[in-house]
Amino acid sequence: MESALRTPTLFLRKGISILAAAATAVSTMLLPTSEASAQGLPLIRDAEIESLLSDYASPIFRAAGLGSGRIAMRIVRNDAFNAFVVDGRNVFVHTGALLQSETPNQVIGVIAHETGHIAGGHMAALRSRIARDQTKILLAQVLGILLIGGAAATGGDTGRDIGSAGQAVMQGGSELIMRSLLAERRSQEAAADQAGLKYLNATGQSGLGMLETFERFAQQEYISDTHKDTFARSHPVASDRLARLRELVRKSPNYSRKDTSELQLRHDLMRAKLSGYLENPRTVFNRYPKSDTSLPARYARALARFFLGGNQAVEQAVAETDALIRDKPSYPYFWETKADLLMRAGRAAQAIAPLRRAMQLANSPPLMKVELATALQSVGDEKSIAESVSLLRKALIDDVNPTGHRLLAGAYYKQGKLPQADAETAQAYFLEGNLKQAQIFAKRAQRQLRKGSPEWLRSDDIINYKPET
Repeated sequence: MESALRTPTLFLRKGISILAAAATAVSTMLLPTSEASAQGLPLIRDAEIESLLSDYASPIFRAAGLGSGRIAMRIVRNDAFNAFVVDGRNVFVHTGALLQSETPNQVIGVIAHETGHIAGGHMAALRSRIARDQTKILLAQVLGILLIGGAAATGGDTGRDIGSAGQAVMQGGSELIMRSLLAERRSQEAAADQAGLKYLNATGQSGLGMLETFERFAQQEYISDTHKDTFARSHPVASDRLARLRELVRKSPNYSRKDTSELQLRHDLMRAKLSGYLENPRTVFNRYPKSDTSLPARYARALARFFLGGNQAVEQAVAETDALIRDKPSYPYFWETKADLLMRAGRAAQAIAPLRRAMQLANSPPLMKVELATALQSVGDEKSIAESVSLLRKALIDDVNPTGHRLLAGAYYKQGKLPQADAETAQAYFLEGNLKQAQIFAKRAQRQLRKGSPEWLRSDDIINYKPET
């Protein structure tokens, strides 16, 4: 299990859509979150990928009785194949898992398995178990130390026997506890398999993707730890577990059901986008050669063309994106990608029109509102700043993220609304995990805000916040 996040938020690599200096983006906005990065989890945000993962996950969450909106899909920038949960609120998926999964069903199977962990309360049970085991290990160590101390006082052969007993107590206690913990972990993995298959059957989907993933990694049980994928290490695949999973999947009435062609296309476009934004352009051109004229291949090459650079890089990349738009004009993320490339090229004013079209087609997702607000603030006139404030206030209702708060703070500063700007800066610092700076700005804001106003109350919450110990 990896360490948990309280609140993820920003943008990833300048090759996706820059909404803040400390953040980068793929949706044309792959946005990493600074708090996540501080904890070793470089999260990214992207409207296209998040929409797809939500469509994958929502039916599974409902089948598990977890409702809608309670659990978020989080994207971790990491080349390893991995997915994990650390609490009951987030499922984390590595970009490596998305790039390596050939079908939607393979990703959906992984999500179903992780949902089984959430529904089964496995994280809380494991944390409780670890806390108990730590106490047991400590007691074994204390007993061992006492015996070793007694050995020193006794001396002779008897002392040596007592000392050996002390060492055995310390080592044996730890090994026994570890074996028990691993047995419980294996039990949880098998339970998550069965729960995941239950959710897949309830939603009329095949379990074959889950089986393919675990069969792929079962062989890694025999590879040294230095070569094992993260997923293989964190999801041990015992042979009896895999045999049981194979039997259950093949008995499912949905075993032969395939993903729709539309969903497969969205999956392939997602993989192409990740490749174009995150991989070396030469790697992208090798993966998607010119002979491949599919939409996903052209999508990846347009991005790679931009990041390869050169005198005509921007014009060529934008022209290739325009060609994608002509072939699929109702797909919002081609419009968004065009806007992102223009923003990266310093042409914010030209990015506004395609962003408005993308928002219209995609029903105005919060991340696109933040992107449009960024473009408007780059233009910088009074009307554009006012519109950016309206967009950001709406976006932050549905999607709390520090980048949005920082942009809103910047707009308020330009409008001369200093207390409100300080309050938004405090929110950004708080979400990024910098409590000291958050409280400094919150106190400064609160002194000038109307007592009891929403901004005053949010600042008060930050001032009085006590981190968990």
